[in-house]
Amino acid sequence: MGGKVYTLGEVSKHNTPKDCWLIINGKVFDVTKFLEDHPGGDDVLLSSTGKDATDDFEDVGHSNTARAMMDQYCVGEIDASTIPTKVKYIPPKQPYYNQDKTPDFIIKLLQFLVPLAILGLAVAVRIYTKAE
Repeated sequence: MGGKVYTLGEVSKHNTPKDCWLIINGKVFDVTKFLEDHPGGDDVLLSSTGKDATDDFEDVGHSNTARAMMDQYCVGEIDASTIPTKVKYIPPKQPYYNQDKTPDFIIKLLQFLVPLAILGLAVAVRIYTKAE
């Protein structure tokens, strides 16, 4: 294993099919020569450049053989302080959206009166039809 320590910026520059580096478990791997042989295709590896690809690697469930092969591609370690910390995404609180700007009390009043009016109309129709 190479003893060099790389920054995320340095590793991120290696993001093409002719020069592809990945960060997995704190180590930096030059997988350029492995791109054609990767069972998942080279696109999978190329899409994992420029970031910590540990989660991508672990989510696939690589075999022990695959893990053993990694050593030959290791060129150094990543300076962990250059990798942004993961922040859980919290969506912004959305205020209630009233498209036509009708005051809330009118909306609540209508929600009560419209069904009441429909019920009254139904009763009136029923009474009118019985009277005939």
